[in-house]
Amino acid sequence: MIKLAIVSPCYNEEEVLEQSAACLTALFDELVGKEKISADSFVLFVNDGSKDRTWNIIKKLHKENPYVKGMNLARNVGHQSAIMAGMMTAKDWSDAVVTIDADLQDDLNAIEEMIDAYTAGYDVVYGVKVSRQADPLLKRLSATAFYKLQRRMGVESIYNHADFRFLSRRVLEQLSHYQERNLYLRGIIPLLGFPSTTVDDVIRERTAGSSKYTLRKMLGLALDGITSFSVKPIYGIVYLGIIFVFISILIGFYVLYSLIAGTAEHGWASLMLSVWFVGGVVLMSIGAVGLYIGKIYKEVKHRPLYNVEEVLCDEDKQSH
Repeated sequence: MIKLAIVSPCYNEEEVLEQSAACLTALFDELVGKEKISADSFVLFVNDGSKDRTWNIIKKLHKENPYVKGMNLARNVGHQSAIMAGMMTAKDWSDAVVTIDADLQDDLNAIEEMIDAYTAGYDVVYGVKVSRQADPLLKRLSATAFYKLQRRMGVESIYNHADFRFLSRRVLEQLSHYQERNLYLRGIIPLLGFPSTTVDDVIRERTAGSSKYTLRKMLGLALDGITSFSVKPIYGIVYLGIIFVFISILIGFYVLYSLIAGTAEHGWASLMLSVWFVGGVVLMSIGAVGLYIGKIYKEVKHRPLYNVEEVLCDEDKQSH
């Protein structure tokens, strides 16, 4: 039997937290009864700077439920960093970690399959979405476009996998050496190279509340994923510049021909169109390069990903 930790990041999840804890408790009881996990397994709720009663509910659950531990981050650091904070804490208390969002839209039944895969020799088990009917149409379309764009940009990731995954302790130990500030776990974990497999993840609708992963956050995550693991956008700018040089040479020949043939006309519209188009491309190019420079700026400062304000653990039922 393994000692399992379920790490669940929470941001303003007061509406679903108690129900999620009840579902996870039932899951633990079932898995302990089947002797798949040890009785001292636990769920670690990571409060990512919530502005509602999320942390108070976590403290209440910790007092009432022996399976529940809690971590309160000093400020909101974002989904990826909150997951990392929970995993780096839980790895010292467990044999393996499963990460899952607090709304429990991912398939809880897949966790037993993940444990079986670990027993069979896999250190990483990805939950891969086989149905997204519970997601809004816009989210489904944007997610599909996101995965396809990643693949074209050369980012190594698992198609239709978000952050529902199983990691063994030795994977977590290696992951702890990755000190990137621009954190994108979906790209980092495949790079570790440990034996991995997938299980089906059937997404269900939220029981209450609304998703905190807005379109703006998803676009930000997509941008982080591409720019943290691929330099193809930079090469794209170079290729675009070559194309523009080639086009300008052709235009130059056309202008010379027009002057010789006496057919040249001064066109304000074509001139303005060219200026605006080329100017827009130049600004986009500068912005792309600046984005990479900005990431370097963040990395070289070596600031911590998160600051932990309070941790609740089962050993003494006190805050540390």
